[in-house]
Amino acid sequence: MPEYIVRNPNLAPDGRLKIDWVKAHMPVLNAIRKEFERDRPFEGLRVALSIHLEAKTAYLAEVLRAGGARVAVTGSNPLSTQDDIAAALAATGINVYAWHNASDTEYQEHLLHVLDTRPQLVIDDGGDLVHLLHTRRKEQAANVIGGCEETTTGVRRLEALEREGRLLFPMLAVNNAFCKYLFDNRYGTGESVWSGIMRTTNLVVAGKTVVVLGYGWCGKGISMRAKGLGARVIVCEVDPVRAIEACMDGYQVMSSEQAAAVGDIFITATGCRDVLRRVHFTNMKNGAILANAGHFDVEINKPELAELAIENRTARQNVEKFIMSDGRSVYLLAEGRLVNLAAGDGHPAEIMDMSFAIQALSASYIKKNAGEMQKRLYRVPEVIDRRVAFLKLASMDIEIDRLTKEQSTYMCAWRE
Repeated sequence: MPEYIVRNPNLAPDGRLKIDWVKAHMPVLNAIRKEFERDRPFEGLRVALSIHLEAKTAYLAEVLRAGGARVAVTGSNPLSTQDDIAAALAATGINVYAWHNASDTEYQEHLLHVLDTRPQLVIDDGGDLVHLLHTRRKEQAANVIGGCEETTTGVRRLEALEREGRLLFPMLAVNNAFCKYLFDNRYGTGESVWSGIMRTTNLVVAGKTVVVLGYGWCGKGISMRAKGLGARVIVCEVDPVRAIEACMDGYQVMSSEQAAAVGDIFITATGCRDVLRRVHFTNMKNGAILANAGHFDVEINKPELAELAIENRTARQNVEKFIMSDGRSVYLLAEGRLVNLAAGDGHPAEIMDMSFAIQALSASYIKKNAGEMQKRLYRVPEVIDRRVAFLKLASMDIEIDRLTKEQSTYMCAWRE
């Protein structure tokens, strides 16, 4: 088995600059790294990662290795891998199997190469490694002591496996930790999605009508940032409670078919398929821009968009132009893949500092409790969430109050 498969090993110095930059802005993970270097919680353990392969992920891999792990890494999306980052990790001796713009076949081969290292712990983003360990590589599942899942889409897959009684090893739902979704999903997605859209299109957001499809934590963040940039924001939802919430947050709420005719920029953030499809494309204004913020490229129905177009061509990097029979043009960003990583650098380092701190401590928790956990999906223990929060506050030089003994007693009593 090759030690690494990367596009160009000579790009390593450029990737190292990026990794060192985020390292300098991830104080929580730096504190955990010092602890790992001292305690070596993963000594001799084989760990596999399938996460968007950019600088923050690379630093997480290095932190795990500092704790004694043998680490193998691949990407979780063909367009989010950065070749210089992959080269930089390979230069340090970490097994890396990934490159930017991998074909479907290459992407699967890279995942399988990671599994060839016979991992005992998996850190997944979207569930591709776990899926393979329940299908093509099911025989390897018995060697896996557990794993962590980074994103909403992957957690949904795990919930389905658990519901059907088919989950083969314990998993922690890192996405559902407070210090992940309240910050990563909301502030991280909100900022990085708009960073990706703006750097890709070089167009103004102020004055435009932005349609956000899905008002979960990611949709909340995208809508909030769109409003801050001066856009008129429309929210589309299938959940009546979230629809009311969006309305009371100050956004216009309507059906996606109504919104199709008035939107300038459409952003899907649902985790579902065919959110934008033929019925929407036929009613969109000339020049409408489509972007996806969900994990998989199924939220915008690309085959139907292509069928409706009489011509499609590259308008600029990461922008594909679809020309309709009536002369209208519709623009698709980053092939309909998650725009913040396929056309950008992903979430800010300070945000991923918390998310990857949760990942690192969750991995350590699994190692410590191996053999005692059942084959089910677990919440991240509250003690991990609170520890990351306190470390983050300390890194920001923020002090908060603590309950006195009397206050603690009062809060837990019923007689007073």
